[in-house]
Formats: sequence, structure tokens, C-alpha cells
Amino acid sequence: MKALCWHGTNDIRCDTVDDPRIEDSRDVVIKVTSCAICGSDLHLMDGLMPEMHSGDVLGHEFMGEVVEVGSPDHPLKKGDRIVVPFNINCGECRMCKMGLYSCCQRSNRNADKAAEMFGYPIAGLFGYSHILGGYSGGQAEYVRVPMADFAPIKVPDGMSDDDVLFLTDIFPTGYQGAEQCDLKGGETVAVWGCGPVGFFAIQSAKLLGAERIIAIETVPERIELARRAGATDIIDFAKEDVFERIKEITKGEGADAVIECVGMEADAGHGQGGVLSAIKKKVAPAEREFALTQAIQSVRPGGVVSIPGVYGGPLSINMGQVVQKSLTLRSGQTHVKRYLDPLTKLIREGKVDMTSLISHRSADLAEGPDLYKAFKEKRDGCTKVVFNLG
Repeated sequence: MKALCWHGTNDIRCDTVDDPRIEDSRDVVIKVTSCAICGSDLHLMDGLMPEMHSGDVLGHEFMGEVVEVGSPDHPLKKGDRIVVPFNINCGECRMCKMGLYSCCQRSNRNADKAAEMFGYPIAGLFGYSHILGGYSGGQAEYVRVPMADFAPIKVPDGMSDDDVLFLTDIFPTGYQGAEQCDLKGGETVAVWGCGPVGFFAIQSAKLLGAERIIAIETVPERIELARRAGATDIIDFAKEDVFERIKEITKGEGADAVIECVGMEADAGHGQGGVLSAIKKKVAPAEREFALTQAIQSVRPGGVVSIPGVYGGPLSINMGQVVQKSLTLRSGQTHVKRYLDPLTKLIREGKVDMTSLISHRSADLAEGPDLYKAFKEKRDGCTKVVFNLG
């Protein structure tokens, strides 16, 4: 089958690889009907994530049709259309039972490596390094879905791939980022980064009751996305002082809550090494905490700093501001499973724009390497790439 594979920094290729096969009774194999390139895939492209191996299949935003099941009594059947969360959940460990699905204690086949990097073993992820399980991703014609009897959901009748594809990651991620703000209604929320996650964070904050939403961005296409999502104010951080402008908008108080959707900024030119050396020599220097620093500075006393943006290593923030302003910091990889049913309901009710962020489509994975470059370089107005493979 064809698949998009990582071969080194800035080296993404469309390869012919072995078809996946059932390895456990809980598995299914799906024919991928739609998949997408995520902004966090660019961290892999730029060599920011250690333990990537040449030939690893990329992609964690994907869905498709079940073509093989691991056992006759599997709850999924051949022909079912399913949406697959980007993190893999066993459904049996303490973390899963608590609803902390991204912290699943059993799904990461290389939990020792994750513990070495993060201090704790976390869930396995599709297409996202051997620290997170070494699972093949979904930017491929077929993919094996382990523990598929728990996290994936069947697509309701009448819903298209476009309706539900982003339930795999970016819609739940944006929603969790907004939910973490504990909105009661009438608040002012500031959102740093208005790419795909920011697009859904803005919509979600509005749905949860925010009255005023300030978007901080500089890329013209993303500024337009922010407006489309419902931002009431735009701050172009390349042209304005973000902190001063937020003070002006909020009459000196600061935003009630802030959502930092930027995270680890891509920075090329770093080699691969062991886990700890990668943290010290590669990941940490590449993480620029400008957005997070501004967010902490710009929230009012007693406010919430929500961080759905992806971070992989240590960084410096002003804990003095956090403590003296009595701030609450909330973060975490998205617990996708938790949100699938309620967000599907919102989509069916027509309350969320699921498609206008898509700028580029392809029916051929062979175009993937060029589309990765276009997405990274924000070329040709590229805001989101989707492959419709049928």
C-alpha cells in the first residue's frame, strides 16, 4: 500500500509499505477514506520529536471503513465507518476509567521511553514516534487500529467524512482548550494561534458562553479563519503590542481566560539522538515560550491559562506572575474519547463550522510531500490539508 513516511528532517516521502495485519483480537484494520496533515505533524517534519525512525508511517487524523476484525465477536463489523481518536486507549486502566484517556497506562508499547522523557508513561499515539508506541499512522491506504473495541466511534448515518474527520483531534483539542477555561457566560477570552486548533477553540469558547474573543495571529489566512470562527477582535502580533492591546480592550483588567494554541514552535536543523539528549540539545532550545509568556502576562488576576498547544520538553515561564496573580494553569493532551458523543451532537445540530478551514485537498497520497511543504511554509494560503481517498 501507499503511505506517507518520515525519513529525516524535512524528508517526507510517499512509499510503498507492507499492508497492516491483525495482531490482537481487539484490533481492526480499516481502509482509510479520509486523513489530514496536523500542525503537530510539522514538529516531526522539523525533527523536533526524538525516536522517529526512517520509514515510520505518519498521521494521526484519519477515519475509514473496517475491512478486517480481530475476532468474530468484535463490536465493530466489516463495513462500519469509524472515526479514530489520535490517542489509543485501553479502556481498562485507572486513567481510562477516570476519563483521562491521553494518560492511558497500557496502550503505549514503549512506556519506558515516555516515562524517561515526561516522567510518566502516557498513551500510545498513531504515527508519532517510538516514544509514543511506534504505531503506524493513518496517512496511508490502510491502518491497523489497536484496542479498537473501545475508543473509535461509528459514524452516524447521514454524516459525511468532512462532517466528522476532525473529531479525530483538532475539534476535541480546541473544545478541551475552551472547556478548561471554566466559562460561565459573558467572559473575554484571548486565543493565541489561529490555525486549525485555534479555529475550533474560538468556536468552542463562543458556544460555551464567551462574549468577547480576542484572536492573536499574523498570517492573513489564519486571521480570516479567526474571523470566520467568531473572533470579535483581532490582534496582529507583528504590528501591535499584544499585552497593551489586550489591556486596552479589557479596560486594563486583562482577559478572563486565555487559550495558548501555539505550543512548540517548529525549528529545523536538529539531528536525532537518544531521548534525554534530544530533550537537552534539541527540543528545549526550539521551544520559544513567547506565546505562553504573553498569555500569562495578559490574563487577569484569578484567570485561567489553558494550554492545548503541544510541548515536548522543559521551558522557562514566569512562575512569579502565575503565583502572584492567583492563576490556574490547565493543560494536557486531548482526552478525545470524552468528547466524541457531545461534539458529534453539536455537528449534527449545525452549530460548528467543520470545513471552511480546509484549503487544500488531494485524492492521491503521492502529492503528500509537496503538500507537507506547502502547509509548513504557509504557501498558497494553506491552512489545512485533507486527503479524500474514497
